[in-house]
Amino acid sequence: MAFKGKPPGSGSGEMSRRTQALRPSIALTPAEASKARSLRRRGDAPPDIAARFGVPVEEVEKALVQMRSPRPETTRGTLNVTLAAHRFVMGERQGDEPLWQTIDRIVDELIKLRAAAEGGAKAATPMRRRGAVARRADDMLPGLLPELPAG
Repeated sequence: MAFKGKPPGSGSGEMSRRTQALRPSIALTPAEASKARSLRRRGDAPPDIAARFGVPVEEVEKALVQMRSPRPETTRGTLNVTLAAHRFVMGERQGDEPLWQTIDRIVDELIKLRAAAEGGAKAATPMRRRGAVARRADDMLPGLLPELPAG
């Protein structure tokens, strides 16, 4: 069973159409709104930016506000890992391969190693699975043994 993830699409990182549709209309073009955000990061005040573009301050404030909507159909996740795990994954990268490919390759290798280990271990001792029910009394924890009738 090969683990194969799906690469990010060509529009990854762009605003979703749903979020774009929910945004209010702004009297600035997308290029002007981008420039307004750039000027604000540089330290210009909203009234100064509005005067520069010749629009009301409210329109500039609409362009500057952060408006995000959650995507219900998330296709990517963020791994919150230790620095040691991060170094390991970065060390496993092959050339300039994207991180998602590196992770997919590591997970695929893990799946194959576990399948091989389970195949060899099945002949000797069955592997315990999470949630497996104890079949014999000596598999259970002390105090969980079924009460036997005295007799």
